[in-house]
Amino acid sequence: MESMIGLLVGAPLLGAAVLLVGGRLLERTGHWLATALAAVSLVLAVTLFLDMLGREGEERALHQHLFSWIPVADLQADVAFRLDQLSMTFVLLITSVGTLIHLYSIGYMAHDPRRRRFFAYLNLFLAAMLLLVLADNYLLLYVGWEGVGLASFLLIGFWQHKPSAATAAKKAFVVNRVGDVGLSIAILLMFTTFGTFAFEPVLANANETGEGTLTAIGLMLLLAACGKSAQVPLQSWLGDAMEGPTPVSALIHAATMVTAGVYLITRSGAIFNAAPDAQTVVIVVGAVTLLFGAIVGCAKDDIKKALAGSTMSQIGYMMLAAGLGPVGYVFAIMHLVTHGFFKAGLFLGAGSVMHGMNDEVDMRRYGGLRKYMPITFVTFGLAYLAIIGFPYLSGYFSKDEIIYAGFSQGGAEGWILGGVMLLGAALTAYYMTRIMLLTFFGEKRWQPDAQGHEPHPHESPLSMTIPMMVLAVGSVGAGFFFDSGERFVHWLEPVTGLGHGDSPVSHGTVALAATGVMLLGVVGAWWQYGRRPVPVVAPAGRWITRAARRDLLQDDFNHAVLVRPGNYLTRGLVYLDHKLVDGVVNGTAASVGGLSGRLRRVQNGFARSYAVSMFGGAAVLVAATLLMRAV
Repeated sequence: MESMIGLLVGAPLLGAAVLLVGGRLLERTGHWLATALAAVSLVLAVTLFLDMLGREGEERALHQHLFSWIPVADLQADVAFRLDQLSMTFVLLITSVGTLIHLYSIGYMAHDPRRRRFFAYLNLFLAAMLLLVLADNYLLLYVGWEGVGLASFLLIGFWQHKPSAATAAKKAFVVNRVGDVGLSIAILLMFTTFGTFAFEPVLANANETGEGTLTAIGLMLLLAACGKSAQVPLQSWLGDAMEGPTPVSALIHAATMVTAGVYLITRSGAIFNAAPDAQTVVIVVGAVTLLFGAIVGCAKDDIKKALAGSTMSQIGYMMLAAGLGPVGYVFAIMHLVTHGFFKAGLFLGAGSVMHGMNDEVDMRRYGGLRKYMPITFVTFGLAYLAIIGFPYLSGYFSKDEIIYAGFSQGGAEGWILGGVMLLGAALTAYYMTRIMLLTFFGEKRWQPDAQGHEPHPHESPLSMTIPMMVLAVGSVGAGFFFDSGERFVHWLEPVTGLGHGDSPVSHGTVALAATGVMLLGVVGAWWQYGRRPVPVVAPAGRWITRAARRDLLQDDFNHAVLVRPGNYLTRGLVYLDHKLVDGVVNGTAASVGGLSGRLRRVQNGFARSYAVSMFGGAAVLVAATLLMRAV
């Protein structure tokens, strides 16, 4: 079975290569080829999963060594794969949701003239993400990490004829490069400390290393995770990434790119367990991002950007849980999986709405769409109930476990973390109910577009609605399945470990409190948007609303702190380079040139001039000799 692991990556990678090289010959069939190869990875993943279920204990982990990549003295790095319970969880999520998004894209991108290239990029993204989670060492993980960054750049900027899309792609690429610097430094520190890049020796020897070194490695890993998972302070790219086609938004925000940071922190759990200061920073980053994204999501009128703020917030839950250590690792991944189902369903539902509304994204121009798009309404509605934590749907089980883990920290820290997460749950219910009300309820508010075309909302084709139905099933039942008999806990415990905190509140109390704040959020949204007509033009709002519409001034902050000083520094360096460095070089060249020109005049070809020069030289020598004797 080990020989099949590499095929998980190879199938979509082959699809990307064939579609990019094949040219116009594959214009009519390329999308089917890409979808089929994504489905091949899914079938392989299910086959390996069933085989893994038949094994016990440590025998479940499979390894495949392909070849030695860098065999240079002490610098050894292999192209090798590791398939254990943690990577298997990600592989199943990536291949299943990825295949559904490929299928959805067949209908969504049906009229795009560059569809073949789009599906090639989707396959490339899938291959890079699978390489990231299957890598057996940090250096190979870095290759997948960079591959995901490249593919996301190509997909976000796919409609490059739009300046906003090109700018968004560049922004995502640059911000992620900042995080990638952290990962590269962490890998270098690992090699100088442990002498290897491989997971097993690094993580096994973490407890025997100085806490200061581990803290530095942990903080650099966190910086990398912040870039890929859009956590504060590297979160500014996520909202702009909505400029890409909607399937890209679902792929990036549900099961792949934004979850890479959570995977990195969880996979490196032994390092963070031995570096409590780094763990504390992870908790703080997760808690801040949780509220940051929720507040932004409450104020956006663009349906995709509202969901982007939601993604930021939900990943914040996962990061916070991962920062809790063994108490939270399992539940961070459990919420990651359930989030993959309902968030992909929400984004595909948003794409279905846009498909029927002439690509309109402003929710204030929707209204009453449940009558025209019943399948989209039902599937989107089930995903909505799951994300707000409606009892016994997926989000209810995974989010409540994270909140309970926060309370289990005990003391003031436990109450603060639990309170922050409950506040986040209330905000989640508020902004998601707002999206539902603005989109599917009330009176129709759509208007003709700039070309005078009035939308005629209609249900999407089966190629788009079938994936939405499948994801709706996961949104409803995945959490109950995982939680029943603690299946997910027993599945991941051999890899992540499992700790138990002393919580001052019981599971039942946490569930009751979470349901209570959820209902408060729903009622609050209905009170503001469900009781009276919604204006097509948004009112100015209070200062917090205006700030949230501008992403809590994150771009203003980046421009003030980073962009402007960077521009001034660049201009200053250019000025110094021009005046000082170039001035010295050019001045030296001019001096030598002038001196040589003057010396050239002496060589005029006249014998009398040479005689005078010789006489003058001899006179100088005689004078110097007499002077030395006199002294």
